[in-house]
Amino acid sequence: MKQIPLALAPDHAQTFDSFVPGANQMAIEHLRQLHASSAPVYLWGPSGSGKTHLLKALAHRFQQQGGRVGWFDPANPAPWPLDDSLALTVFDACDGFDAEQQHSAFALFVDATARGTPVAAAGRVPPVDLPLRDDLRTRLGWGHVLAIQPLSEAESRGALRREADRRGLFLSDDVIDHLLTRFSRDLKHLMGLLDRLDEFALVNKRAITVPLLKQMLNEERDT
Repeated sequence: MKQIPLALAPDHAQTFDSFVPGANQMAIEHLRQLHASSAPVYLWGPSGSGKTHLLKALAHRFQQQGGRVGWFDPANPAPWPLDDSLALTVFDACDGFDAEQQHSAFALFVDATARGTPVAAAGRVPPVDLPLRDDLRTRLGWGHVLAIQPLSEAESRGALRREADRRGLFLSDDVIDHLLTRFSRDLKHLMGLLDRLDEFALVNKRAITVPLLKQMLNEERDT
């Protein structure tokens, strides 16, 4: 188990306010209203659609209210201990749980629901299609199941433009077109590219252009 730290710079914290909603406004509102004794909630959608961001935003809200959050994902080796002090239990990337993690997740789920504390989970497919043991898969589908929709091209373009403006960067239409036509519109991936491009432009003391982007990618490929 790991605790989500609160010591995040405000500009980089993954909160509900920093999430680009696209077609997911109803899902965001549901998560904003999640509280003690709420039914479990499960988010599903393709990689990069924002599921982990939303789970971290939910964890952040519970922590701001003084609650302890247990975060469990495939990177955390099981067994995972029960902890009756948790105000929220989160399972991210459920479709990647191994057999021992599934066993621990089931025990934690039963414990949390018995105590009346909420559970939030996410995976790339609906609960019924999760490659998990039957009892865990069934419980993950008990409550509210929310499909998270990826951003459209226009929404991704707007998100890149807003982030560039926040950083004080000028991104030309040509640069944005290059990013959106040659790379996945997974916003996490795009923002990672923008992070690297910002740093590369600063180190080289050059404006951000398509040739500079190509140079960065070529140098990354050669290292």
